[in-house]
Amino acid sequence: MLLTKYSKNDTIGAICFNILLAAFSLFLNGFGIYLTIRANIGAAPWDVLNLGLSKTFGILYGTASIFVAVTILAIDIILREPIGLAMFIDAVVVGKSVDYFNMLDLVPESSSVFTGVPMLIFGLIVIAYTQYTYMAASLGCGPRDTLLVGLAKRIKRVPIGAISIALLSTVTLTGFILGGPVGIGTLISAFCAGPIMDLAFRSVHFDATSIRHQRLSESFSVIGRKINQD
Repeated sequence: MLLTKYSKNDTIGAICFNILLAAFSLFLNGFGIYLTIRANIGAAPWDVLNLGLSKTFGILYGTASIFVAVTILAIDIILREPIGLAMFIDAVVVGKSVDYFNMLDLVPESSSVFTGVPMLIFGLIVIAYTQYTYMAASLGCGPRDTLLVGLAKRIKRVPIGAISIALLSTVTLTGFILGGPVGIGTLISAFCAGPIMDLAFRSVHFDATSIRHQRLSESFSVIGRKINQD
């Protein structure tokens, strides 16, 4: 596994290193999302919502993304799901990195499905590998993944796959009503993101289920213990 000696986050140095790892990974994750949007064939479900909010309220994508992430984070806290430092980094960095790449205007918007599909697939690959390095930091999963797990725990008779489909469908419909772009890219993202992530994880021999993410209270405990020792 990536950087095993730092994965326990049992020192301030390890925590700081993994904060930087998570932040950089999520910055690059934003580039992957930027590519899927520039593919111009329909955004991924959560991005349909973010772009819909952006269009409706005249705000930046990143601002909409932060609003959605913080709202979900609040729900995660209410559900008493484990919260880690990286969840707060996720809430801010991803959306604002998309704004940054939009400002740079590095990649021309696709004008056809023939260029859009490869661009979207490449974006999903970038997202998958940055999810690997982000999760390897062991500082918590993203607010959305935590919400899915939290819902699955409380609706035990329904498979998590069905809950995921219901959640993504709700998000997509809401975003579409707000004016978010829905198209073939939305379907590709919804059904291919998971398998692409699985292939990426397999290629680097990474088992996401083996990661024990450090809770926020545990991170503060390590930092507090060091301060007391000094």
